[in-house]
Amino acid sequence: MTTVRDTVQAIRAAKRPEDLFGSATTDSAARKDAQRRYHRLAATVHPDRVAADESDMAKAAFVRLAELYKQWLDLDDASLHVTGAHGTYPVGRLLACGSVTDLYRSGSDRVVKIPRRSAANRLLAGERNALRDLAMTAEEHDWLRPYFPELVDTVDHLDAGETRTVNVLNALTEGFVTLEQVRTAYPDGLDARDYAWMHRRLLRCLSGAALAGWVHTALSPANVLIHPRLHGVVLVGWSFATRPGAPAAATLGSLDYPPEINEAVSPATDVYLAHQLMRTMLGDRAPAAMRAFAAGCMQPDARLRPDAADLLGEFDDLLDRLYGQRRFRPFELTKGQ
Repeated sequence: MTTVRDTVQAIRAAKRPEDLFGSATTDSAARKDAQRRYHRLAATVHPDRVAADESDMAKAAFVRLAELYKQWLDLDDASLHVTGAHGTYPVGRLLACGSVTDLYRSGSDRVVKIPRRSAANRLLAGERNALRDLAMTAEEHDWLRPYFPELVDTVDHLDAGETRTVNVLNALTEGFVTLEQVRTAYPDGLDARDYAWMHRRLLRCLSGAALAGWVHTALSPANVLIHPRLHGVVLVGWSFATRPGAPAAATLGSLDYPPEINEAVSPATDVYLAHQLMRTMLGDRAPAAMRAFAAGCMQPDARLRPDAADLLGEFDDLLDRLYGQRRFRPFELTKGQ
């Protein structure tokens, strides 16, 4: 199978997981063969990697493929383990598929992040460096601690003769959902009063990233976790993190980037992407004043965009003008999300 359409056809034709991955088994070699097959198929139909005219059918096939693979991984006790500097971690059920990595549950409080191809090792290495610097910054600025995932361990794992750079992170699964899930639950856009607390916390995330000397560059709905009940926000997906002044380490096909993305990114790049995300999440429900606020943060010239830290006060002033005295607003996803 060499084309997107051939792969989509094979996924559509599969009636059960075994049609793609063979009989379910605890044999480690067979499970690794199935894992490699999944990686190849996922890489072919990932929506960020296909042509625009193939995007819709690829997205549907990608989602279906993930469902089938999750069904195939029906054992809680994984036969595959990876060993790092601080321990050994079982690679369990598939949790999520990123642009270049897959995330697997490892026990109750860890996730294992594995690149689908060894070419992405450099991106996982970059994530390691970014998360270490963010943790050090959070030691000096304790208010930053809740906004970033924790790098628990690192692994250089040999898979099919190739070394894979594997990161072990704290789970962030209990109670958290992605903004992609929120967007699915509210296809017509969020009430701006609900998105307000999410955006305020995201601006704090970006202030911390700037302090640590990193640019996230991949502010997509899939990379922002929220805790609806506790109003928590965590910025994940640091594989594309880049030092200011360098071209982006990689880009997502789903994002409309500012002009500097392939030349020299800066914290202003993340400010641009955060307000593009605001537009995406609010849709037509965005108040005119909030649309104007976003436009001011998305100017083509990066030098004209405000700093995230300065925007916190400006955004609070905007909310005061729109909604008056601030009060806690419960937020829930629709049933089934």
